[in-house]
Amino acid sequence: MPPMNTASPSPSPAAAPARSDDEVVALTRGWLEQAVIGLNLCPFAKSVHVKDQIRYRVSHGRDWDTLAADLEQELQLLAETDPEQVDTTLLIIPLALAEFLEYNDFLDWAERILERLELDGVLQIASFHPAYQFADAQPDDIENYSNRSPFPILHLLRENSIDRAVQAYPDASAIFEKNMLTLRQLGLSGWNMLPFVVTKEQR
Repeated sequence: MPPMNTASPSPSPAAAPARSDDEVVALTRGWLEQAVIGLNLCPFAKSVHVKDQIRYRVSHGRDWDTLAADLEQELQLLAETDPEQVDTTLLIIPLALAEFLEYNDFLDWAERILERLELDGVLQIASFHPAYQFADAQPDDIENYSNRSPFPILHLLRENSIDRAVQAYPDASAIFEKNMLTLRQLGLSGWNMLPFVVTKEQR
């Protein structure tokens, strides 16, 4: 496994939002309920939400070292916890990684942490960000919004749970195309009317 880089980049230039942890979690939960579940962008999310098996953790980190420590703690906690209690974790990052390119760079670091803990193949990390952009998309394309969240998020998932969900869903490969159609029909104006949406100025 590659050694961890001990020199972390400078803190993100994002200003600290005047929001409590409760407010950050409430906005994130609103996004989950109204977009991810409400628009059926992820057909697997409703079950763990209804069963209250989602852990919401707000990181106060502003630099990569602190974020890495928080991520490592959450990965270990999820791996050691009964899935009936916590099936998946949303690590929410309201104070850093505001720029999507920096967030993407941190994702590489996050994957190395997963490998160092020998949890690759057990857990995986999915990515959500307010400025998420697919490689072949323009910044304002509505398709990007399938992965746009109120704050940068690292979604920690169990591989076993993913496998069971995919087996239970008859056509998992069609989810992406279905999401694109849903978002095109909704349009940017429809998305911006959703109550959880946080503008760049409010973030």
